[in-house]
Amino acid sequence: MGAQRSIHAGKAKIDVNVDFTHNLCASLMHNTFRNAGNPLSLLIGSLCIKHPNLFGGSEKLHVSCDKGLYDSNVLVAFRRPREECLAHQSFVVQHSLSPEIGIHGIPIKNFSQSGSGGVNLSRLSVGMDLNEPASSKWSSTTSIKFEHVRPLNDDGRNISRDCDGFPLTCSGSPHDSMVVLKQESRYTKENNHSFFHFNLQIEQGIPVLSKWIIFNRFKFVASKGIKLGPALLLTRLSGGSIVGDMAPYQAFSIGGIGSVRGYGEGAVGSGRSCLVANSELSLPLNNMLEGVAFMDCGTDLRSGCLVPAYA
Repeated sequence: MGAQRSIHAGKAKIDVNVDFTHNLCASLMHNTFRNAGNPLSLLIGSLCIKHPNLFGGSEKLHVSCDKGLYDSNVLVAFRRPREECLAHQSFVVQHSLSPEIGIHGIPIKNFSQSGSGGVNLSRLSVGMDLNEPASSKWSSTTSIKFEHVRPLNDDGRNISRDCDGFPLTCSGSPHDSMVVLKQESRYTKENNHSFFHFNLQIEQGIPVLSKWIIFNRFKFVASKGIKLGPALLLTRLSGGSIVGDMAPYQAFSIGGIGSVRGYGEGAVGSGRSCLVANSELSLPLNNMLEGVAFMDCGTDLRSGCLVPAYA
């Protein structure tokens, strides 16, 4: 069920998009669901509301809500108008709930998939984003946010340890709190025969209170694509590391889509550091089919033993 409608409020036009589906097929394929007694638990959909001129000064309001069978995300963003030469300022409030599979998941089907280990993460963040004006091939975003993370079991109750007794938070309490300063830089170069993309993210936990997490985390992704006649050769190198305080859910997981394919999320391993290399050659077979040969590899750089969940 989907609907799209524009509502005129004065001189402004509010865009509303709604798309919901009741997953009856999934209920027949799976025997149990969390909150199976609640018919809304099988509802999948999204709701998006946009207002381009909230207070008459070109202020933009964006409200979105996405719900899956086991995860959900609510986002409220307010953007103030600025001159083109200045950074665009946005105030963001976000809450998400999702299973934590990368670190606490259970490998199934010979490690080709990862199932839920009964650990879910509830994240609440409040902060501000500054999007710098793009210059030539570079663009960057700076943000500062307060984050509150709570591990939950499948019944929605707070937990501080997993089923094996390992800690789920850095503080040892049922929740972690932190203020994170994040800088993200992006570089893009493209032409008719190739492209190169580079993304670098640096996060710094700020010690506002003594019990809050203090850390430095960086992550990078570099990808190169070259056209070889009708075929496309794509190579990708990604990695990262974290120093200082670390909760298990902050570790780098290896395995899954976007990492080492053929394995479930986190099924290869996890660590304080990681390095993943991907290469693939794709060739169109006809107008509807495409063949792909790929090779992936990843390593935790011998840092898996430093993840608190594995200590």
